[in-house]
Amino acid sequence: MEKLPYRLQHLNSEKILAIQDNLIQWYEKNQRDLPWRRTNNPYYIWISEIMLQQTRVDTVIGYYNAFIEKFPRIEDLANADEDHVLKAWEGLGYYNRAKRLQQGARVIVEKYGGEMPKDYKKILDLPGIGPYTVGAITSIAFHQPIAAVDGNVMRVFSRVFHIKEDIMLDKTRKNMEKIGNLVISHKNPSYFNQGLMELGALICTPTSPKCVACPLYNLCEARRLNVQESLPLKTKKPKQKEIIMEMALVCRSEDMLITKRPKEGLLGGLWALPSTKKDSGLIDGESIRLELLENYGIRVSNMEYVLEKIHIFTHIKWKMKLYRFDLLKGKEIDYPEIQWVNKKQLENFALPTAFKKLIKT
Repeated sequence: MEKLPYRLQHLNSEKILAIQDNLIQWYEKNQRDLPWRRTNNPYYIWISEIMLQQTRVDTVIGYYNAFIEKFPRIEDLANADEDHVLKAWEGLGYYNRAKRLQQGARVIVEKYGGEMPKDYKKILDLPGIGPYTVGAITSIAFHQPIAAVDGNVMRVFSRVFHIKEDIMLDKTRKNMEKIGNLVISHKNPSYFNQGLMELGALICTPTSPKCVACPLYNLCEARRLNVQESLPLKTKKPKQKEIIMEMALVCRSEDMLITKRPKEGLLGGLWALPSTKKDSGLIDGESIRLELLENYGIRVSNMEYVLEKIHIFTHIKWKMKLYRFDLLKGKEIDYPEIQWVNKKQLENFALPTAFKKLIKT
């Protein structure tokens, strides 16, 4: 094992054992009843961990249950049409997670006969899987003592071990993984890792941590020094860049026009309203009108401004302006892929939340 920070060199086996015992006993009594905790199936654990990235637990529960019902085996996910996978993911956001999940399933079917490999390196090589997810799968499904270090766990470690390093830095995460592999229980790595996750979610929260209810109360250096509120250190995220987007609601009788976004890029491969970034040199609505003409071969009339909505992604903010048009003339095109659908038929397509905000208003 690589050298740990100096202040942890004297972390003795007695303290490590106390951390393990206290945490596991607390988790056994206080764990939430979540559906992915009722199984050791590595495929289901993998799905839950990918869904839980950037998403609240309460939101994930329904999606998780529906997803494993629709794709109960790795082969089912691997062989599914991508549109069906994206439809099952609709509303969870960060759609690249779903695409990489399916890509990973296809690799598992092709290389490992549909069985999740148990080897750390082989799992890490799957699309969309990082060290945290590997640690979760290997410890929970295969009972291997491998750390699973995410934001919650780094917050706990920062406080318990009084680590004053920016948790947004990659070197800090790697250092935390070393600590995790040092202190993890070899007898019950599953409950240890899940206990850390649960502790970060319920007790060792970002603000106002519930220290008096913490099983590591007497073992926490930050609590002893009364600096738990100031940890972890975390660089503030840069302010999202605002982009003005013009969207088109093109109507043909009872139908509206939707288009499949390019596979590469934001919301790639999903169905949406035609849209384009507003050209600052053009009057309002002209950018999207030209987009319809030049990219879709569609002439429109009766432009009407409908509404404006905001949608925030991780790094950018869309200021969306919706314009309604009547179809004047269109032509058959092969690309981009388009469909004319009524509101009932629209339910069959995976539509990002950003565009649902516009259509359902």
